[in-house]
Amino acid sequence: MNCSCGNSESFEKCCEPLLLGKATATSAEQLMRSRYSAYVHQKIDYLIETTHPSTRKLYRRKDIEKWAKESKWLKLEVLFSSENFVEFKAYYQDKIGKIHEHHEKSNFIFEGGKWFFE
Repeated sequence: MNCSCGNSESFEKCCEPLLLGKATATSAEQLMRSRYSAYVHQKIDYLIETTHPSTRKLYRRKDIEKWAKESKWLKLEVLFSSENFVEFKAYYQDKIGKIHEHHEKSNFIFEGGKWFFE
């Protein structure tokens, strides 16, 4: 079975080692994909830890957790990826059954040997 991030590898080989802290992302796209998997698997600490400290204060833990838990994550589509930038669409179903498309253009920073969502 494919990883929740859409890669053909299994979750256990693809995103799970990142979410468990056994590996670190080697690219902005890999970090973005693992963050999507973190929403799917409700790994809120991972989402917070992989947000750059300079922007972390802009996100509230309870809001992240609510969105992760109240949504059924359906699919991730990467539209474009470069060294520090990823454009993607994440599809999810809300608690009343409505399907949404979250289109985002995200910047990433490599600092101290780790990638961060900015």
